[in-house]
Parts: sequence; structure tokens; C-alpha cells
Amino acid sequence: MPAPTKQTYVGQSLPRLEDRPLLTGQGRFAADISFPGQWTMRVVRSGVAHGRILSIDTRAALALPGVHAVWTGADVAHIPPIPFRLTGLKALEPYRQPVLARDIVRYVGEPVAVVFAQDQYVAEDAADLIDITIEPLPAQVRAIDAPGVYADDLSTEPSVIRKSFGDIEAAFRDAHAVVALELSVGRHSGVPMETRGAIGRYDEVRDILEMHGAAKVPHWNRDTIAQMLGRDRNSVQFFEGHVGGGFGIRGEIYPEDVLVCAAALKFRRPVKWIEDRREHLIAANHSRDQTHRIRAAIDAEGRILGIDNEFFHDNGAYMRTHAATVPDLAAAMLPGPYRVPAYRVAGHIRLTNKTPAGTYRAPGRYESTFVRERLLDAIAAKVGVDTVEIRRRNLIAKGAMPYTLGLETLGTHIVYDSGDYALLLDKTLAAAGWDDLQTQLQNRRAKGELVGAAVAMFVEKSGLGPFDTVRVEVTPDGIDVITGVASIGQGIETVIAQICADALGVRYDTIRVIHGQTDRIDRGMGAFASRVTVMCGEATRMAAGKLRDKALRHAAQLMQTGAEKLDIVDGEVVRIGGGPSMPLFELARALPDGLSAEDTFESTHMVYPYGVHVAAVKVDPATGAVAIERYVIGYDIGKAVNPRLVEGQIAGGLAQGVGGALLEEFLYDEAGEPLSVTFADYLMPTAREVPASTILITEDAPSPLNALGLKGAGEGGANPAGAALAAAIDDALQRPGAVTRLPVTPMRLKAMTSG
Repeated sequence: MPAPTKQTYVGQSLPRLEDRPLLTGQGRFAADISFPGQWTMRVVRSGVAHGRILSIDTRAALALPGVHAVWTGADVAHIPPIPFRLTGLKALEPYRQPVLARDIVRYVGEPVAVVFAQDQYVAEDAADLIDITIEPLPAQVRAIDAPGVYADDLSTEPSVIRKSFGDIEAAFRDAHAVVALELSVGRHSGVPMETRGAIGRYDEVRDILEMHGAAKVPHWNRDTIAQMLGRDRNSVQFFEGHVGGGFGIRGEIYPEDVLVCAAALKFRRPVKWIEDRREHLIAANHSRDQTHRIRAAIDAEGRILGIDNEFFHDNGAYMRTHAATVPDLAAAMLPGPYRVPAYRVAGHIRLTNKTPAGTYRAPGRYESTFVRERLLDAIAAKVGVDTVEIRRRNLIAKGAMPYTLGLETLGTHIVYDSGDYALLLDKTLAAAGWDDLQTQLQNRRAKGELVGAAVAMFVEKSGLGPFDTVRVEVTPDGIDVITGVASIGQGIETVIAQICADALGVRYDTIRVIHGQTDRIDRGMGAFASRVTVMCGEATRMAAGKLRDKALRHAAQLMQTGAEKLDIVDGEVVRIGGGPSMPLFELARALPDGLSAEDTFESTHMVYPYGVHVAAVKVDPATGAVAIERYVIGYDIGKAVNPRLVEGQIAGGLAQGVGGALLEEFLYDEAGEPLSVTFADYLMPTAREVPASTILITEDAPSPLNALGLKGAGEGGANPAGAALAAAIDDALQRPGAVTRLPVTPMRLKAMTSG
């Protein structure tokens, strides 16, 4: 009997394994999770951007039937401020956020009190009865203004990120010309479909505190909340359900997460909190909001000799879990795919009376790519060459890889592991029909249409370590892959199953990927920084390979042959060349300890995918509208485990990039009052504004840092969208450098066309 043919899964666009419960109405989002006897928590938030709390009167709320308790800052004074997860500079620690305001409020939406009631209706009524008296103080709303006083002897500029390499003074001294720009990116956020939510539950019998509704980094959050509440880490467990969007802002520790856990311990009752959309818009992390003053020293051909950049990062009222992550990434990743012999940057972290900021898809890179690519366009205009040609002249060559940038970020040295930037530029331009497109645009402009096209290039970072651990277990009805990562909708159950299937020799649809459950695996890094496929994927390959070797050794004894004469195909241990076989689960059942293996992949360097966006637009001067007529994305990720899922990630990222480029912006008045608290004011792109895109996935530069050559794919759709669309609008207006701020809202664009 001949041996069956072994199937290969990696590289195939296979259907997602995680979609069945979602498509059949069996999804378990935070709002779907309830426990008998649970209470509802409602947050009372500051309506003043900056002020001194004079009094909080809770008597009327406590008298309302169905209200169990009300907490203010005095009730949680023993709980420390929320600590940093990434890039936590010592100078930033005094600016951490308390779980409830104490004495001072610093932004509209800051938690001041919480109500615990029998249901959400009573809780909301009670919240309205709490009388808070706040003495207003002057509000700081512009990060570019001179720093003020934060508290006592603390400045509203807690730190400055400084990075450099090369001789910047010599670069400008010897320059043929200097190009200088001031550029800004507005404030916006992830706005996932599902707002935040958390359910705390204390199991007295086991002395276990549970939090349901976890996302992104369950293990770090578990350990941190345990520490904040004075509990042993093993007495706290976090459980991830389905997540309706993450984008960087979901799954961090917020005050509300700590409060539901503290209340569940205090009252010995399950406590549930689900925010409404207005709360989400004013309380969940914002991002972007940077102003850059940048200049480049160039030679006569437009080649960069040096870049000097100073920028101001508006971090809002507090330093949350991301600390200096976003400005640090903006500073470190700005050089992108270009040779920059000398570089100097100073990133001013400024505190204002706005919602605190954190990471949002392509944090720091969306901003710095916009700034860098605008600079390249300005250099092209200065020396009188085409914008594509100026990029070719400055690209890092394939032969220079691996390329050490001379900078650090997220605790790692930036070393571009592999890349052929010029090749991807050529492929993407060809996919866009660039030469024909230019001819078409010229003909249309001759007829009076405002149409244009542009190119933007970028380098992404992904695969952040330092480790991922995976355990693979054979069960009677399939294979369990247990991991410490989390799912935020990116398709990890499918991708990890494909990698495991190839390494072990089983069908991918027999594999269950268990994630986000801290009681199933003791440690994990979660899902952020486009790390899951790279880190967890390689750990899965290693653990599955170890399990395969172990299975073949045991099977060889039972089948009385050599392990080298056996293979695993479709879950069956088979003899190479044919003969009797044994199902893998039967082998596991025959072993006293079952059949499992665990392995850890460690990495001290990130990997660096890269890409090109081409945008073609038409501008309507009467309305200020921008119609995106063509959009082409080229992205090299080393190896695509599931190309269709990669395309989905890129398309989703593009929608967010378009929103930030043309529509989305959180605005405040001079008193710090938010003006974008509903979708009537915070404009989101719809299917009409988001273009159909052509996506070109290439694998010309696999990473040498992992066996499959993997690089991350989560953020390349968003990263350069603002830069590409800004340059295309310039081209449509035939005014190089016209766009200096994102988003290019209809009102701003109409002002440009009428000016």
C-alpha cells in the first residue's frame, strides 16, 4: 500500500479557521460575557479639561435603589498609578495615570468616580446624580507652545528623545542646498467596531481573580494588575474572547480594567463594564498628533547628505502604558529606505490637557513616513527631477543588506535584515502602469481636471521579541497549539495552524490554536508590533518539529522499525514507501504521558518588511473632496504564510490610512473641550472613500533571522497612505509642497484650491 502524498500548507490562501463561530452567531465578545449576580460599573468622567477637584457629592447616587457602592479617588488611593509596558523612561514615571483622579483632573473624560449598581440603567442614572465641583485651571492644548507647569516642579515637557549618527554639522556645511519644511499629522485613533469592556470575577473557592475581555497582551496585563492589587501572579488569570478590532489601542491596561478587578475582589461579586461610543472617543488612547520641523542637506543631484529633525509629540494628559514608544519609533524609523549619511533628531514629548495617547497602527511610522516622503518630494522639486527618480537616487542598495542604521528603538538595534527596495519600486510601478498613467493624467489636466498621482516608500518593523513559547499537544480529536499570543482579528489561528501542519505532518483543519488564556500557558508576549506570525510562527515550527521527532521515535519502537523509515502524513505515522500506519492520536494514547512538546523562539532583532504605495486622485475644487481613482500597494514580507490573509491585512490598514489622510481628526477648542465626540463630528471613511486596491505581495527578501523567512504584514497598508495621498493631491493641484498637514479635510483642501 503506497504512502499518501504529503500536503504543503504554508504559502496557500486557505480559508480562515476562526470564522465559523463569528458567522454562526456564536461570537463571545466582552458584552456577551455575564455571570450570575454580577454588578454593573459606570464611570463618572470629568467634564473639565484641567481643574482642581473641590468636592464630590455621592449621597444622592448612593440613595438610589439598586446602587451598591460608589468609589472616588480616596477609595483607591492605595492602588498605584498604571505602569509602563514599553519604552518606560525614568523621567516619565511621575506622569503616569491614577485609576481615579486625585485632586486634579487633566482631560475631559478622565475617570473621577465609579458607580456599582444592579444593572446598567440604574448605574447610569446614579452617575448622573453625582455632583462634582471642579475649579477650572488654564488648559494647555498645543504641544508646540512653550512648556508649562504640570505639577509642583514638573514641566509639561517630561523628556526629549534624542538620536543621531554621522557628522550632521559637516553635512550642512558642505551641502549644495538645504530643504526645510514644517509638517503636521493630526490626532486620531483606532476606533474599533467593538468598544472596550472588562468583566472582573473573583472565585473564592480557588482564590482566583479573573478578568474576561482581555486582548492584545493578556500575560503582561495579568502580571501587572496582580502587582498593582498586591496579589501573587498565579492567583490572577486573564481570558481573551473575540475582539472586534484592536489596532494598537485595545488591550492595554486602562483605569477601568484595574477598577473592575479591584471591585470584584472587594465586593466578592462579578463586575462588568462596557463603555459607550462617546466614552470611547474621549477616553481610549488617541495617537499621531505630531509637528515636525525638518531640514535636509543635499548635493547637486538631490542625494541626501544629512537630515536634521525636531518634532513635538502631543501625548495628552498622562503617560500611559506605551510611555515614549510612539515618539521613539518616529525618531528612529524616519530615515526609511534611503541612505542618510548623517542624522539628528530631537523629539519633544509634551503633555497637554487632551486624552492621553498611545500606539495606533504603524505608530510613529505613519507620521515619520509622511514627513520623510514629503521631504523627498520637496528635494525633487528643489533639484528639478521626477519624484520617482529622486527616490531611486537615494535608495539603500540590495548589496548593502543587512544594513545597520545606527539607531535603536524598542530596546533593539535597527538592522534592516534584507531587502531589494529598487526591485519592489519597479514591480509596483509596473503593476500601476505608471508610464501610461502619467500620459493619461497629462491629457486630463489639459482638459481642466485636477488629477494627479504619486509614490511613497517605507520600511516597517515587525517581529519584536524577545521570545514566544508554544506547546503542541496531540489529543484524541486533533492537535492543540497553545500559545501566549493574542488574536486581534489578524487570522492567527489559521496562520499558526498552517505552520504547525507543515512542520508536524497533519491537516491544518485538525489544529486548534489556543491563545489569550493565561491559565493554559504561563507566559506570553501577546500581539503587538506585527510580531505574532514571526515570533509565534517560528516557535510553532520548532515545537511541532520537536513533537514530530518525538512521535517518530516512539512509533519506531511500537512499529519495530527505524525512526528514519517513518514519516507523518495527514496525522498518520506511515512507513516511507508504504505499509502499515498508525494514527497520531493512537500513538499518543499508547504513551503513559501522552504526546506533547514545547519550545521557545528567542530573538534580539526585529525584521523589516518594506513597501511602495502608488495613489492616483481627482480633486473637486467646489467641494474639497478627493476621489481616489487608483491605488496600488507593493509589499515584500519575506514569506506569505497565507497570501489572502496578508491582502486582507493590507486592505484593512489602507482604510485606516485613508481615514487619517483625508477625514479623521480629534479636535479640541482652546479650553480643551473635545469637539469630535460622535461620528457626526469625527469623520470615518466609508466604502465610498476607501478605494479598491491592487495588492502585490512579493517574497524577494526573506528574513535570514527565522527559518521560514517571515516578516510581519499588519501595518504596511496604513504606514505610507498619508504620504502617498498628500503627494498625489500636490500633483493634482500642480503645486509641489501644497499639503503640509494631515488630514487633508474637505475644508482644508477647498481653502487650498481657492487660495
